[in-house]
Amino acid sequence: MCRYFPEGTDGPLKTFYLQEKHKLVVLREIAKRFKSGHVYSEMEVNEMLKSAYDDFVTLRRYLIEYGFLDRKPDGSQYWLK
Repeated sequence: MCRYFPEGTDGPLKTFYLQEKHKLVVLREIAKRFKSGHVYSEMEVNEMLKSAYDDFVTLRRYLIEYGFLDRKPDGSQYWLK
């Protein structure tokens, strides 16, 4: 895990240009930063993901696509699945 998160899993991600199976591992770690049962605004999600990786929009999209996060259709609320 330290090759993806050199400063620890709570720190920034080195790169997201990874093989598919490695993306899944990285996304699972990032999803652990969210609290179960808590509803987040898009701004809150963005701020949390910015601390992980500069391209937070890509992270957010993958977290939703891979089923770690869900959201309202208008994108106003996000939550951990």
